[in-house]
Formats: sequence, C-alpha cells, structure tokens
Amino acid sequence: MGTVVATLYVEKFDITNFEDPSVRARRSLFTVIVGVVLSVAACSGIATAPSEPTATAPSFGLINDLLNATLLKCSSLPAASGTADIGPAGGVVRVGPHTLVIPPGALSRQTTIRGDVVPGSVNSVRFAPEGLRFARNAALTMSYSNCSGLGMLLPKRIVYTDEGLRLLEILRSIDLSGQKLVTAPLEHFSRYAVAY
Repeated sequence: MGTVVATLYVEKFDITNFEDPSVRARRSLFTVIVGVVLSVAACSGIATAPSEPTATAPSFGLINDLLNATLLKCSSLPAASGTADIGPAGGVVRVGPHTLVIPPGALSRQTTIRGDVVPGSVNSVRFAPEGLRFARNAALTMSYSNCSGLGMLLPKRIVYTDEGLRLLEILRSIDLSGQKLVTAPLEHFSRYAVAY
C-alpha cells in the first residue's frame, strides 16, 4: 500500500516548479533548437542512414502508385554467360544460376540468344539481342540463394531495369521461396534483377 501512495504522490508532484527560471528557459530553448534541426533534416531530403536501392514503379493510376520495389541485397555472383541458338521450336538458355525458357512459337526465326550475369550487390542478368520481342512470353527464373537481409522475408519479384538499375517495370512474378527462386514472364529482352 505504501508503494501505491508513493507512486501517486510522485505522479502529481511537479519538480519543474522548483527549478531556477533560467534553467527552464535554457531547456526550452534547447528543445526548440533540437526540434528545428530535426525538422530541417527530415524535410531536406538528406539521407540520414544508408539504405538499399529503391525503385518506384511508373505511375499508371492508384494501384501502380502504391507499388514499389527494392532491389534485394546479394553477395556478388561470379560473371557468367550463356548462349543458345533458338528458333520456332523454343529452347532454354542457362546463365549462371538463372534460366530462360523460350516456348515453341515465341520466335519466328532462328535467333542467337545471349545472357550475362551482371556481377554486383544485386542479382541481375542482361539478355541480348536487346529489345527482342516474343510472340509468346518467355519465362525467366532467377535464383536468390546468395541473397540476405530483411527482404528475404517478403515475396520476391523480377523487375525490368535500365543499366543504372533504375526500375522500369515490375513483372508479375511467382516467388518459389522454398527453392529461393522467382519466376516471371518476359515479353522482351533487356536487363532484369531480383527485388522485393
């Protein structure tokens, strides 16, 4: 019972009534200065801590305005490439741990397909000939078994990027998290990366 009375007494007791007015004024001035500095820093756009590269989807309405993707942090894969001559019958190109499946009817003529793993802190692959379009979607499956971080807890997606890894499009993706693979349909060739 004595503890309860003491607690109530402390809660109602205002120690600031006994402070020197100059101490109270300095404390108030300090609080105002700290608040102004934090507000300016928050509004200035100056990064206060390093962050993962974030890419935002192009704006096509309310739903897409809410979409964004962050490139998944990974240990660098060794440089790798794969080449295959693929025609109307379809085929497969393996590029390091990544696989591109081109279905029958996707290409009208024999075409040399080249894929390159782009080493770096994200899993990225580049395909050529750049801009090649498919009559039927190809399927790209990318591994993220060498990746880590909080992004591993979220569904992974394949994103279409430019050479600076800026997001151009978020692809409809299926995350096979148990196998650490993500797959998505491709309509054309360019550079792709794993994001969440």
